Amino acid sequence: MRLSSHLRRLWATGFLAIGTVLALAGSASAHPHVFVIVKSVVVFGQDGKIAAIRHSWTFDDMYSAFATQGLGPDPAKLASDLKELAKVNVEQLEEASFFTFLRVGGKKQSDFSPATDYSISLDKDKIVTLSFTVPLKHPTTTGRALIMQVTDPTYFVAFDFDKERAVTMENAPAGCSLNVNTPQGLSAADQKRLEEVANTNDSPGQDFGFKMASRAIVACP
Repeated sequence: MRLSSHLRRLWATGFLAIGTVLALAGSASAHPHVFVIVKSVVVFGQDGKIAAIRHSWTFDDMYSAFATQGLGPDPAKLASDLKELAKVNVEQLEEASFFTFLRVGGKKQSDFSPATDYSISLDKDKIVTLSFTVPLKHPTTTGRALIMQVTDPTYFVAFDFDKERAVTMENAPAGCSLNVNTPQGLSAADQKRLEEVANTNDSPGQDFGFKMASRAIVACP
């Protein structure tokens, strides 16, 4: 089954564009316009290198309601539509490096292969969760700290790690540790800038999202 032309046009632009529509319609009254709760898994390969990041992103109720417009009740068609919606989303997210920013040994590394294992699920309240895995093109070696931030640099979308199960490790070698550091408070100047654009579609700054993003730090011997 194929998506309706309406749904395809809507989702082909990615969730950032849907957020823009919400903002222009007045549904989102303050900046940021879309809110996402993130759960991530740092996946190690059999060789002990970090091979992939597995994400699970749960969107806010307003975005979820808008994004699921047009999805029918038929279970078979719904499953088909959600599968294609997930595919469309991860293809668009690849252009933005999946909003996943890594530093290994202090150097930027955000080269990913196309996403795998992608899916979209809806809970009983039709809240959207997008799950996918992004393989690293160059798996990282142990002995160098990896720092990960999940963020929209423009802060149009607010990503926050889940409070109870933010980041975990899978197949990690013995001795590896993981810590999540929350951001410090904004400076007076940054807070003023955020207030200035609160009810507009302007970004508070091209890299503002990094100031609001937590850091997951993985260190292995």
